[in-house]
Amino acid sequence: MVGDAFLIYRYWWIAVSLGMLVSLVGLGVGAAHAREPALSTEPIPMKTEDELPKRVPPLITIGPDEFLGSGNIDEGIVLPTGAVWQPALWVFGDVRTSYNFVDGGDTRDDIQEIVARANLNFNLKLSGTERLFLQIQPISSDGAFTRYTIEPGDEGFENEFNLDVTALFFEGDFGEIFPDLDPDDRRALDIGFSVGRQQIFFQEGIMFNDVIDSVGVTRDTVFFPGVIDTRLTVLFGWGDLNRDDNVIDGDAKFVGLFTESDTAFSTVNFDFAYTFAEEDNGGDGFYYGISATQRILGINTSFRINGSEALGRETAAISSGTLLFAQLSMTPHGTENVAYLDAFWGIDEYASAARGETTGGPLGQTGLLFAAVGLGRYPAALGNRADNAFGGALGYQMFFNHELTQLTVELGGVGTNGGATQVEDGVGIGLRFLHSFADRYTVRIDGFAAYREEQKETFGIRTEFRVQF
Repeated sequence: MVGDAFLIYRYWWIAVSLGMLVSLVGLGVGAAHAREPALSTEPIPMKTEDELPKRVPPLITIGPDEFLGSGNIDEGIVLPTGAVWQPALWVFGDVRTSYNFVDGGDTRDDIQEIVARANLNFNLKLSGTERLFLQIQPISSDGAFTRYTIEPGDEGFENEFNLDVTALFFEGDFGEIFPDLDPDDRRALDIGFSVGRQQIFFQEGIMFNDVIDSVGVTRDTVFFPGVIDTRLTVLFGWGDLNRDDNVIDGDAKFVGLFTESDTAFSTVNFDFAYTFAEEDNGGDGFYYGISATQRILGINTSFRINGSEALGRETAAISSGTLLFAQLSMTPHGTENVAYLDAFWGIDEYASAARGETTGGPLGQTGLLFAAVGLGRYPAALGNRADNAFGGALGYQMFFNHELTQLTVELGGVGTNGGATQVEDGVGIGLRFLHSFADRYTVRIDGFAAYREEQKETFGIRTEFRVQF
């Protein structure tokens, strides 16, 4: 065991050193190609309509003749409240198809499958601030996807065809719906709200990343001394909430207060939530998230502290712990590329307030080696749970072909710091190639090779074709 641990950490430091060398080479290449900036004194003529790129319309447009086009605005419908609505229905979405292969190593089965997923969205735009949104995922259900399985188990086709509603909500602004109540715009009635089954995403998905039946009210442009602007949001969720184990709890509810403030130096978030749950699922829980995002010496930085407290017994759905998270990134001079370094430290067993069936654990923001793909059984190479664990990722993202093509290379590692944990020590390298063409189509290739404490050597590759319409 000691020998294995030493081997893991030796590989980890070798990986970090190689990553630093790659970053330094990238910086050197960027500096070599850098040019002295010069501002032209010649005016640049405006492009004509023929010179501008043609808009790519959605699948169906009912309403205005031009999708987000130019020209005269329709008079619309005047409501008794004084609001003017200009209804337009846009139907759009995407289809993703992936071939996944994973060598499971010493302790897990190999995976070979062809998987498909589709999102079909209906967006009824009523005005610039009001809309009704509906989404269905007709070939996936509750985290399972329509697929052809090659291994493990019996080879065969499984379908998940359905017409379940995965999102349905209305959002708007009270002041815009009832403008006659404040014709001079002096009463601060611009209060946003949203109600229905909707995506709840806070602390970059660490605290909340789920679609929940909920209602929220937001007050923007709240001023405090020394603060440029503050946004306050109050949320109540009553259904379809998935707990930290990615399993739905039909009885769980939550209430939360979420704030975002812009200061002269940073954007700061203070988020708090309380979940109400049955004792069989661990009982109630309290969650908090504090973050600061800013630029320091030309480097983009983000620092986060997230905590959870089980107020009953600890289960897979709720446990107590703290997660410290840091992200640093920069664009090397003379390039459009991105170099990044992300790190985390999990103290005890941090639990998110809500995580969707396909979102994995709270460490997805760390990088390619930690993120859930959300399509089939292709795993995060190094896992994405933070229980008594520490680690990070060092990566470099390169853009080519007028940003239609990109390549990302990443080195990462994870270790355990004592205590009971399901996290495996390991190191790995990840790659992603992404190319877009013909406006609607994307080809993506992901791959990884990793050394894990239990699985030993493991690797995986997936190819995905995506059509947007």
